[in-house]
Amino acid sequence: MPRFSRRSFLHFSAAASAAAAFRGMTEPMLAAAARHEAPPPNAVVIDSNENPLGPSQAAREAMATILSQGGRYRDDLTEELVKTFTDMEGLNADWVRPTIGSTPPLSLSVLAFTSPQRSYVTADPGFELGMMASESSGARVVKVPLTSSHAHDIKSMLAAAPDAGVFYICNPNNPTGTLTAHSDIEYLLANKPKDSVVLVDEAYIHFADAPSAIEFVKAGKDVIVLRTFSKAYGMAGIRCGFVIARPDLLEKVMARGGWNFMPITAVVAAIASLKDAALVPERRRINGSIRQQTFQWLDRNRFTYIPSQSNCFMVETKRPGKEVREAMLKENIMIGRTWPSMPTWVRITVGTQPEMEKFQAAFLKTMRSSG
Repeated sequence: MPRFSRRSFLHFSAAASAAAAFRGMTEPMLAAAARHEAPPPNAVVIDSNENPLGPSQAAREAMATILSQGGRYRDDLTEELVKTFTDMEGLNADWVRPTIGSTPPLSLSVLAFTSPQRSYVTADPGFELGMMASESSGARVVKVPLTSSHAHDIKSMLAAAPDAGVFYICNPNNPTGTLTAHSDIEYLLANKPKDSVVLVDEAYIHFADAPSAIEFVKAGKDVIVLRTFSKAYGMAGIRCGFVIARPDLLEKVMARGGWNFMPITAVVAAIASLKDAALVPERRRINGSIRQQTFQWLDRNRFTYIPSQSNCFMVETKRPGKEVREAMLKENIMIGRTWPSMPTWVRITVGTQPEMEKFQAAFLKTMRSSG
């Protein structure tokens, strides 16, 4: 039986029902919690860290070609996807599992390695899904403020939770788009409590010129790395990703819930995307150029922002961010949400150049109207 056959995805543990509550929780759903009305027609939507470029042309063609086979299970394609990725990364296939985006293994990892006796440690502000999963595991949630440079404060995270089960590192961080040094993650792995794991979410890694934590997986460390095709590859609505770790760690994650077989459209789109060597560098260049132009505009207009190396950034509003979001919506611009620890900051997704120009005009008008 093939290792990735559909039968292998139907093995559910007792905790599967708990995990199911988090599998569908995505960034758009979190953002929607702050929305009060549907997006208006032709709105500039820069609120959910989506990639406005969408799937590459090769990915679109691959999906169109396979669509007529949508009534079939194609486990062989999932095998090909894993082989393509592991060949690129120099990994053994037993150390990688394909996933429906990176949110399912994030929540399942929290369920696997946290408990009422083993805390979940995260940055503040940070992506909240792991905190939500901790409610099911009964884990204490430890939120540690970022450093002055908006990196994860590794030493403070270690000091705050000697009982940690999971240290969650989103790198680059969501919502700030800032990087935590590779050496800091290495320090965390060397000094963490025994039997805890470091969960590194690399959803945005392709936008940054930074080394991957996959290096630590290869070294056999207690680390789980998450990857997704949702961001740089523009496949947020298609759902494909990987969880990468030692086989014993993967087994513990997968034991917390069954896996659905992978959709063939997502699989072939991901294969085509991986095989396009120019895709990520080109999209990093495009995103970086538009982001930098936006930062220059913010500088000229004396707005305060957090320099980012991702496809999102935080900008200060000097009044409740919720009010600014509502005012921007009246201008047909949907911007991102706030975080409790930063109530006067909003997150902005980097859109296309025309979208960011519309954002600039509306933001300047909104901020001037605030007096």
